[in-house]
Amino acid sequence: MKIHQYYVYIMINLKNKVLYTGVTNNLAGRCHEHKNGLIKGFTKKYNINKLVYYEVFDNI
Repeated sequence: MKIHQYYVYIMINLKNKVLYTGVTNNLAGRCHEHKNGLIKGFTKKYNINKLVYYEVFDNI
């Protein structure tokens, strides 16, 4: 039986004025995408790039 890990995370922009919450099964990869502006939309528009909190869960 394969055990899955999911992450609920909170990121902010460098000015600490915009907050973003997300869910992923690859936290390192998702943070890389946010920090390098690879995801179009809200996170790229507001330059969301600083991880401030996360928790690990077994199911989404």
